[in-house]
Amino acid sequence: MFFENLKLAFRSMVGSRLRTCLSLLGIIIGVGSVVTILNLGNSATGTITDSVTSSGYNIITLSSTNTSRTASTFTQFFGDDLMASIDGIDTVLCTVSSNTRIRFQKTTTNASIMGITSDFYSAMDLEMAQGQWFSPEDNIFKRQVVVLGTTIAEKLFPAGDAVGKYVSIFRNQSKSYLVIGVLEQKDAIFGVSYDSNIFVPYNTYAQRFTKVNSVGSYIIKVADGYDPVEINSELKEKLNALVGENYYNLLSSASMAEMVESVTGTLSIFLACIGGISLVVGGIGIMNIMLVSVTERTREIGIRKSLGAPPKVIKAQFLTEAVALTLLGGIIGIGVGIGLSKLVANIAGWSLTISVNTCILSIGFSMVIGIFFGLYPAAKAAKMNPIDSLNYE
Repeated sequence: MFFENLKLAFRSMVGSRLRTCLSLLGIIIGVGSVVTILNLGNSATGTITDSVTSSGYNIITLSSTNTSRTASTFTQFFGDDLMASIDGIDTVLCTVSSNTRIRFQKTTTNASIMGITSDFYSAMDLEMAQGQWFSPEDNIFKRQVVVLGTTIAEKLFPAGDAVGKYVSIFRNQSKSYLVIGVLEQKDAIFGVSYDSNIFVPYNTYAQRFTKVNSVGSYIIKVADGYDPVEINSELKEKLNALVGENYYNLLSSASMAEMVESVTGTLSIFLACIGGISLVVGGIGIMNIMLVSVTERTREIGIRKSLGAPPKVIKAQFLTEAVALTLLGGIIGIGVGIGLSKLVANIAGWSLTISVNTCILSIGFSMVIGIFFGLYPAAKAAKMNPIDSLNYE
């Protein structure tokens, strides 16, 4: 009986093509909107999250907002304390930085200089384009050696022969530093542009650039198998107790990614609800068309009832037709939504993520719309008096 009703439903749709197309339009727009919004929301979330996490998902940075308040706590030995008190911290790197000028012969350029320990290289997965990274001995003996970022090296040494040359780095007065290496190009992490930075041993920086013993910031690397978000929360609790919650900044890719997912997910659901409104409007259009269809086929209903068709059969026939309309509209709408998603994703340069669950949900919701808005016209047809129906003009 179901397949017979389905056959009758499609025969009716083919018989009134224009009316069927107009009926489907609202459903197509509604489903297409929902599919497009949710797919683009997932794609935007994935793209932003990948961009954030590519800069070190397991990296957390800690910096002071009030050095006088944190000076006694943020020392070179504070990293050891963190690793001892919080499980899951693999490495804590001390860093200090400032802006400076660097000169080779007659060429001078601005740069950010960072004083860091030798294990910074392996912890941050850096690679050398030329030369080598400085050794633990360079840091211990406060040697005046420097590693250049790609951009700085290109400005000072266009010919690419930086290693082995001496450059002048300015603070209050210029000092000569031996260039021992040039880094491979690397994307910025948390606003730190490695290409525009120069790097010297931590102790060298402390002696030549500042006499303060406090550390400017720490780079904390989370061990494999631990959740950076949980480690971030534990760090907050410890730091709040030690220095107070307003005297430090914690920045984590994992926390940022979690926040991005939350914001874009909420926004996508909100926009999908707006798209769902057009689906409801399309359902109202389906009900309107079905009422017209019932009126036009009054004599047919009367003939079927006079031949013994029970009300539930008549009801099932028109309900199947309503569901078939919305199902067809939903399938077309999914195709339209995926097409629009691909178009927008290509224009925006996003990596498209098509959610199968979204498509299934849209189909299911469109069928629910068909049942809900087709129920009244179907019930009206089922309740018709066969004699009045046969006499209908």
